[in-house]
Amino acid sequence: MKVLVAVKRVIDYNVKVRVKADQSDVDLANVKMALNPFCEIAVEEAVRLKEQGVATEVVVVSVGSKACQEQLRTALALGADRALQVEAADGPDSLSVARILAKVAEEEKPDLILLGKQAIDSDNNQTGQMLAALLDRPQATFASEVKVEGGELLVTREVDGGLQTLKLTLPAVVTTDLRLNEPRYASLPNIMKAKKKPLDVKTAEELGVIVASQVKLLKVEPPADRKAGIRVSSIEELVDKLRNEAKVIA
Repeated sequence: MKVLVAVKRVIDYNVKVRVKADQSDVDLANVKMALNPFCEIAVEEAVRLKEQGVATEVVVVSVGSKACQEQLRTALALGADRALQVEAADGPDSLSVARILAKVAEEEKPDLILLGKQAIDSDNNQTGQMLAALLDRPQATFASEVKVEGGELLVTREVDGGLQTLKLTLPAVVTTDLRLNEPRYASLPNIMKAKKKPLDVKTAEELGVIVASQVKLLKVEPPADRKAGIRVSSIEELVDKLRNEAKVIA
């Protein structure tokens, strides 16, 4: 079974995001970039499937500029077999990425496509669903457990009422949630081996996809500063402030 994993280059989640002075976008100058955490979980799950003898090959793909090769090498160091970078202008919308991934899937013919449920920069949570629709394949989102039994996929999801288990026929598309697994750290020997693993480069045009974003970024603002809290001396004072100052109760 071949597994295709889509990954994205984002600002490291430990970094405090800065907004440009003109509020046109997020400031990426001298900012540490990393593999999107949910994508890292998807890579880990694919590698585990290979270690279990379920998957035979793990291919990682990323859409973006040459800089995303750093994150592809990270995925290779975590255990993926080979990588593919699809060159495209930075910041393509979810639909453009889904169309590119659909073309990659048509060429690679994976039995399972894994994606992080969302990227921590745009937070759209759209690409996996759009990809499944374009390919007309079964999909399961927010997976907290993935099992392969025979030619079918059992995916457990966390829902409001508890757990939901879906049975999918392969090939399928799955997006990974936070509690699916805990990604490993890449060892130094594996980091060195990753430098020799194949990393191919294609363009969106070669795949027959025109990247044209339908989303326009108007303005970026940092979150408002939170006011300091106060301590009240009694329940009556708390109720009074909630009713007359915060106006959250009648």
